[in-house]
Amino acid sequence: MTLYITPVPIGNLKDITLRAIETLNKVDFVIAEDTKYSLKLLTHLNIRKPMLSYYKPKEKIKTARIIKKLQTETAALITDSGTPVISDPGYFLIRTAIDNNIAIESLPGPTAFVPALTLSGIESNSFVFLGFSPRKKGDLLSLLKKYSQNSDTMIYYESPKRVEMFLQSAYEVFGNREFALIKELTKKNEQVIRGKLSDLEDILLNINLLGEFVIVIEGQKKPPSSSISIESIDDIYNHFKNEHNIPKNKIKDIFMKRKDK
Repeated sequence: MTLYITPVPIGNLKDITLRAIETLNKVDFVIAEDTKYSLKLLTHLNIRKPMLSYYKPKEKIKTARIIKKLQTETAALITDSGTPVISDPGYFLIRTAIDNNIAIESLPGPTAFVPALTLSGIESNSFVFLGFSPRKKGDLLSLLKKYSQNSDTMIYYESPKRVEMFLQSAYEVFGNREFALIKELTKKNEQVIRGKLSDLEDILLNINLLGEFVIVIEGQKKPPSSSISIESIDDIYNHFKNEHNIPKNKIKDIFMKRKDK
């Protein structure tokens, strides 16, 4: 049968897609991270389905039972908010379903890091999503240092209890970069704070650290190309060799071809 990976709203219940509602109505059962939490959504949609809980500490144990049911039934995999598997349970189940030749369909839909990135005002052509950061500060610093020279914009999820430590650690490792702190996306108390990491003290004084946070930090900016002083043909050769790794003989060939023209 089929397993449908079904995104659900990250806050505003109006953000669920028509296809997701259709899928939840037609499947035989629903696999939910927290059945009590997800029951509120299904009740809101006037949908009644058998539900099985599926959360990280019990993923492997739960998967065997679910795979057996999927041999003859269809199911929707949902999470508490957003798209399953993105910093939420589901990978092990999907991998096992693939190994057992169970059909899988993934529906497009809500996920927090995309609207956070577009709201941030930070370069979005190239980015890396890093999910929830390590809990221990030493591990967090190691992760940040790993990406400190990366030019891609970085996106992290963080809990309200750890936002302050995370941002202070980011300032320690990255220096004074632009960042955006996006709080409670799509909800009544949604808030976007943009600034420099050096402004942390003032920013943290003016924000209530409650709710769910997405942090967007600009990547390492490439230093501007230094101007070169050209006093001889050798200066040109050396520039292309040092800056662009182009051998002297290739530059000579180019000059000779242009001269022949």
